[in-house]
Amino acid sequence: MPDPPPPPAAGPRRRRGPLLVAGTGLAALLVLAALAAPLLAPYDPNEQLDAAAGRHRPPGTRLAAVRLTDGRWRLADRVERVGGGLRYERLGRIETLPDAAVANLTADGVADRRFFLLGSDRFGRDLLSRVLYGARVSLLVGGLALALAVTLGIAVGGAAALGGPLVDAVLMRAVDAMLAFPTLLLALALAALTRASAWTLVAVLAATGWMGVSRLVRAELLGLERREFVLAARAAGQRRLAIFFRHLLPNALTPVTVDASLRIGDLILVEAALSFLGFGLQPPTPSWGGMVADGRDALGVAWWVSAFPGAAIALAVLAFNLLGDGLRDALDPRLRSGIER
Repeated sequence: MPDPPPPPAAGPRRRRGPLLVAGTGLAALLVLAALAAPLLAPYDPNEQLDAAAGRHRPPGTRLAAVRLTDGRWRLADRVERVGGGLRYERLGRIETLPDAAVANLTADGVADRRFFLLGSDRFGRDLLSRVLYGARVSLLVGGLALALAVTLGIAVGGAAALGGPLVDAVLMRAVDAMLAFPTLLLALALAALTRASAWTLVAVLAATGWMGVSRLVRAELLGLERREFVLAARAAGQRRLAIFFRHLLPNALTPVTVDASLRIGDLILVEAALSFLGFGLQPPTPSWGGMVADGRDALGVAWWVSAFPGAAIALAVLAFNLLGDGLRDALDPRLRSGIER
């Protein structure tokens, strides 16, 4: 009889390291850029030297900045020293100023320049500076909201799992009722009832983001309660609260950590949506969602005003999603052993 065919070769195991490395690297890069925004931003994010001449300048624009002796500024496409004065081109017109009217004259023009690497918005503000400072707003609001949502979710989920059938039924039905509302609509309703500020935005995002965490924590705790080490702790006479903090909660934090790293991307998206609709931080505070909204009426002539903050939002969500996937693959023992779920 012919030999039986050889068993099929096992498929290649998934490479999980690059996901974690890429997610961690991108997330760290965003956080560092946000922290170092005062050092990296070339200009003040709210600086408006000459709104008329600086309006909707495309990426890579270089302009001369003429400082007048009365404190005003003029942005010029070209400057040239002439006898007894300075000739400059601004808004398609050529004008000449006497030496006494210019405060930053040099031998060949003026001492100051403005370089808009990512372009400028409708007020002549530097877009790169605003994107960097907007990262501070989006990541700080998202991070604080995540911390509050996870804390509240752990508290509610723990109370539901350990408080008995009646407490479990009441809390979970309340969670189900809140989950019945779309997150964005619920956040809009809460934001409309509060005064817009960074702290109220954090509270709104946390109030609409804890329900999924509570359900996850409850499910994990209910499964852990039947494990041998928990039964042994009870047999040893440990109190219920001590068992929760020493044995249950530490073992339930792994899926919570993975869920949190994925959830922060959703919170950044919700914050951007609220700012886009006018319910987030108010101008002139730079936020990515607000910057996208600023450029929505000028997409045909100034696409960069919305495109670059929109790309920053997409990059932040991608970074934290990669981080969450990498953490899941690294912390799940079934995936580490090569067993697919």
